[in-house]
Amino acid sequence: MSPVNPSDDAATARAVVDDSGTLREWNEGARLLLGHTAADVVGRPAAGLLADGAQGTAPGPGDERWSGTLTLRHRDGRTVPVWVLAHRRPSEDGGPGTWLAVAPLYHGPEHPDDPLVRAALTQSPCATMIFDERLRLRGVNDAMARLLRLPADRLRGLRPTDIGSRTQHTELEEHMRQVLATGRGHDMHTHLKATGESRAHAWHARVAPLTDTDGRVRGICVSAHDFTEQHLARERLQLVNEASVRIGTTLDVTRTAQELADVCVPTLADFVSVDLLDPQEHGDELPAVPTPPVGLRRSAHQSVNPGCPEAVAEPGRLDFYPAGSPQADCLAAGRAIVAAVPSGDLERWRQWDPVRVRRVEEYGIHSTMSVPLQARGTTLGVAVFTRHQRPYPFTDDDRLLAEEVTARAAVCIDNARRYSRERETTLTLQRSLLPRWLPPTAAVEAASRYLPAARSGVGGDWFDVIPLSGMRVAMVVGDVVGHGIQASATMGRLRTAVRTLADIDLTPDELLTHLDDLVVRLSEESGDNGAGEVGATCLYAVYDPVSRRCSLARAGHPPPVLVPPDGPPRQIELPSGPPLGVGGLPFESAELELREGSVLALCTDGLIEGRDRDADAGRALLREALAGPAESLDATCDRVLHALLPSGGAADDAALLLARTRGLPAGQVATWDIPADPSLVAPVRKQVVEQLSSWALLEASFTAELVVSELVTNAIRYGSPPIRLRLIHDTATLICEVSDTSHTAPHLRRAKTWDEGGRGLLLVAQLTQRWGSRHTAEGKTIWAELGLLDEE
Repeated sequence: MSPVNPSDDAATARAVVDDSGTLREWNEGARLLLGHTAADVVGRPAAGLLADGAQGTAPGPGDERWSGTLTLRHRDGRTVPVWVLAHRRPSEDGGPGTWLAVAPLYHGPEHPDDPLVRAALTQSPCATMIFDERLRLRGVNDAMARLLRLPADRLRGLRPTDIGSRTQHTELEEHMRQVLATGRGHDMHTHLKATGESRAHAWHARVAPLTDTDGRVRGICVSAHDFTEQHLARERLQLVNEASVRIGTTLDVTRTAQELADVCVPTLADFVSVDLLDPQEHGDELPAVPTPPVGLRRSAHQSVNPGCPEAVAEPGRLDFYPAGSPQADCLAAGRAIVAAVPSGDLERWRQWDPVRVRRVEEYGIHSTMSVPLQARGTTLGVAVFTRHQRPYPFTDDDRLLAEEVTARAAVCIDNARRYSRERETTLTLQRSLLPRWLPPTAAVEAASRYLPAARSGVGGDWFDVIPLSGMRVAMVVGDVVGHGIQASATMGRLRTAVRTLADIDLTPDELLTHLDDLVVRLSEESGDNGAGEVGATCLYAVYDPVSRRCSLARAGHPPPVLVPPDGPPRQIELPSGPPLGVGGLPFESAELELREGSVLALCTDGLIEGRDRDADAGRALLREALAGPAESLDATCDRVLHALLPSGGAADDAALLLARTRGLPAGQVATWDIPADPSLVAPVRKQVVEQLSSWALLEASFTAELVVSELVTNAIRYGSPPIRLRLIHDTATLICEVSDTSHTAPHLRRAKTWDEGGRGLLLVAQLTQRWGSRHTAEGKTIWAELGLLDEE
């Protein structure tokens, strides 16, 4: 606060007194009033100016303003009755404050012919003050006098900063100077408590110029309007608008509850807690009206104080609220309950929660409002609004506002809860449909990862490794369009179909053709007339460790990436093929040779595409991640996910399958061309026994000899030459294959007692782990697998 300037307007006597009663400042107006110069009185006790026996009431310790008539002694010895207005001025440096005492010396007449007063009466319909060009008060109407609680006839000649020491008075004086200089009115908004009021109000002050008949600015008219109700209505509307924008930004229950608490502090309450019913306590189905004691789990809270020290429960804690508690009562009644400490409503808390009562007393909590969270006929929990810094209790308007905001939040929480439950159900279904482990094969070493979408829901991505005959292996990655349970169920049907089609050894392009027909039928069954309601993409590959060749085909799916043993990763160029479900379009296969130790990376588009990058950038990032140091496939999977997916999770489902190829040494494969002569079967059996002896597999020779005899005899009898026999073995399996150029597939049948034949395939089925046939470009191959470990 700047000191009083001695050269200031002498129409007002001003003096500054400190808390010890010593005069610190004395202006020219004070000299004119009492005759004392500043040198005579500054530094002396102010009480020395009082006449002997003068009566007056001093301000109390908590007063901010005092006014009254004092009998003061003039320098010439006479006494002068003076009306004095004094108000406390805070110190700028935080030290002791001072008192500014003013006494107006202006005694100009106030009569109806005064042009400024007449203009004010004409232009101002509300609480009004009139100031002249020197910012001296010329008059106030009755409404303003009632607000100031000062006699109107005593205020004439004072400036705004003489009437009060608040920052608003200083701002008003600055605005008045601007109006005088520019001749343009100015609006001023402030929030303060008028003298004698128990609570602050929102005020709108209109500072307008008063002009004479020539248009010259001759004074200022200040009109004050109490627009507290409009201000509160605007705040309520803004809170409702913010709630509609800020609550429910995610489908996470805890996040939504925290958003409710954040929106309401400090606009509506000083502390807000959100407690939700625990679905596990009610069998996953929340009741319409819970019965006490009610178990509520703290989901979120927020406070005007950092760290929320008012909170009794930490997030995640489960508390039980008995009958009679505001939480239980509001849930039972289905409406908001307001409790106030002065009315004694909170005293009964001492019976069931003394810790909460101590917290109430510690922070001065005087009013609470418990509002049930209800949506779609279900009670979800309760939000408790608390006030301790704001001195006013909750009103009916506050209750209506809280119910409006919590109703919006309840719908968002219910949506999040339903989404979480459906997501968990879908995840459970997804996990049951995806392979729990990848089968070990002699052809490849495999590792995989699957990540559900972080926000859009679980989708229909899948992967699989399928052992085939002849030690070959099929690898598949697919993606069903859409999310949710329907997409997961469709994924399960397609995965089952792929395993079934793979079991009959179809080529990749033929398999995708059959799979495309299935998706078309699923679309028709969905009632969409085949217009593509069900859609999917797929990549299917078959690797043969004997020939070390891989055949691949894709249906609208991202192409795979190949990492050679000694070179940089590169994308395998494949014919794209239409997505599954289009129908009627062909698929093409491509074949390439893979050296032992090559890594084949198959993935879905959720891994390479993202919000901030396109598919090409994602593929480049995938190749860069795969080019890292040679590690285990599991470590490589983790490195790829860390490089391509954000920390918050993928925007779409992501599946990754890595397969490192193995080659079968030529010494583990033996092949013979068989003449179409039944008499030569015995020499073939002998050659097989000799080969097994060289492989140190004599324990399996008896079974293998019988199986080879039956398969070769069957091919000679029913097949077409040329006929070829091939034996393949690894540490656990011996495979016998007989190929011919006939396309007629064998089938197992039960021979009658008098039949001379028909028991060959039945014998093969009994002696081997599994057997089957597959079509080839030249004809067919009958194969049978013998378990070597069982033989030992």
